[in-house]
Amino acid sequence: MTIATADLYDERGDELDALALQFHDLGGRRTFDGPVRTVRCHRDNALVKELLATPSYGAVLVIDGGGSLESALVGDLIAASAVANGWAGLIVHGAIRDREALAGLDLGVKALGSNPRKSAKEGVGEVDVTVTIAGVAFTPGRHVWADADGILVER
Repeated sequence: MTIATADLYDERGDELDALALQFHDLGGRRTFDGPVRTVRCHRDNALVKELLATPSYGAVLVIDGGGSLESALVGDLIAASAVANGWAGLIVHGAIRDREALAGLDLGVKALGSNPRKSAKEGVGEVDVTVTIAGVAFTPGRHVWADADGILVER
């Protein structure tokens, strides 16, 4: 059963944080939720690719790219791997690429924007650490909900 974020906030607002930063809906799924997994990386998507190639059982990967739009952290091949491995969605504090292809995948994708430039592949970053985006903490294991109205996460 899908619950709208506005209704969920009305019911449980004191237990949730709402992300005020505006993200674009770029995936084929507009509404998604699941337990949080995280990657912190800057213009390097090797850890993103590695993590999305593993089974997730409906998790949402929150990628903290520091808000950089200089290169994409997710493209069509990595997103297709996420679908094949059961990820519910991606929240990218940065850029993606292959917008048209991502829009056709059964995957929630929220990102700040897009850039055709690919990122580095050195594996620099951290996995499953608490990341803070616009003052909201995303802690691995907590639940996140996303739809056209925005993004909510358990405190």
